Amino acid sequence: MARESIEVRVENQLVRFVCSPPVDGEDVVRELDGQRTGDIIIKALERPRATIVIDSEGRIVVHGTHREEAARAAAKEVLLRIGRDDSGLVSEMGPLVASFDFGVNIDLSDVRTNLGSGTSKMDDRLGCLRINDTRHEMELLIWPNGRSIAIDASHPNMVAMSAVHWLNRFKELKYVTE
Repeated sequence: MARESIEVRVENQLVRFVCSPPVDGEDVVRELDGQRTGDIIIKALERPRATIVIDSEGRIVVHGTHREEAARAAAKEVLLRIGRDDSGLVSEMGPLVASFDFGVNIDLSDVRTNLGSGTSKMDDRLGCLRINDTRHEMELLIWPNGRSIAIDASHPNMVAMSAVHWLNRFKELKYVTE
């Protein structure tokens, strides 16, 4: 039986921090053993656990966290370790990756490519259905067991709305097997 509500779990929230003056990537290489890759500097942190990217404009991009507070702590850690003041740090929220479970099986064997609120295609490599959800502006990966991942979502509430919409749509199209 399908659950009455769908629980969304944020797996990764991309957060970018801007500070004045911009971070000098060479300081991160020299002081923190950051690694240069083209125009960016990458540094993996243990505590808080996150991957830091210093872009070509001196902004700090934090990967691998699911809360803004954790991302801010990672950005502050980098600034303090290179001898910089962490005041005036401004955050910009980016896309998130979230997961959820429909609580039912979905028969993906005969799903149409145009589903009304988006287009779909089978991803044979991953064994899932990829939906370009134009209504909620994200991409969904849906497996036959009902487990799903939302990519490039703007907010967990949008993921929940998308999940409810698609569960109802799959029920209408008789793709749900309990």
